[in-house]
Amino acid sequence: MSLFSAWTGGVLIGLAATALLLFNGRIAGVSGIVNGLATRIAGERGWRIAFLLGLAGGGVGVMKLTGQSAASPASMPVLLLAGVLVGFGTRLGNGCTSGHGVCGLGRASLRSLVAVLVFMASALVTVYVTRHLSGGAA
Repeated sequence: MSLFSAWTGGVLIGLAATALLLFNGRIAGVSGIVNGLATRIAGERGWRIAFLLGLAGGGVGVMKLTGQSAASPASMPVLLLAGVLVGFGTRLGNGCTSGHGVCGLGRASLRSLVAVLVFMASALVTVYVTRHLSGGAA
């Protein structure tokens, strides 16, 4: 991934999160948006479904334009377990990385700052363990 594509993606994510907050009064935390699909409040389901379809559609569109693949070397049981663990972590952390990192930090939330520091520390430890202690080249 080039620096330009990473920069462009970051800018687009920031603009989308800002637009959702300004025009819809909602925070672009993906776990909260998914969790809110269960609500029966009028007008809530439509924008949530549109957001998630746009999220997936954007990824598919970029893969088609660049010719990249989304194939994972992990098996389906490992991917399912990872999804369950991510879901558990978002409930435990009262939000996901997108909600805390993109939106929470942008709103100067102390709770989000602490959450992001924990996310980053966990990522550093995970990389260190998988690359240096377990002998893997993950």
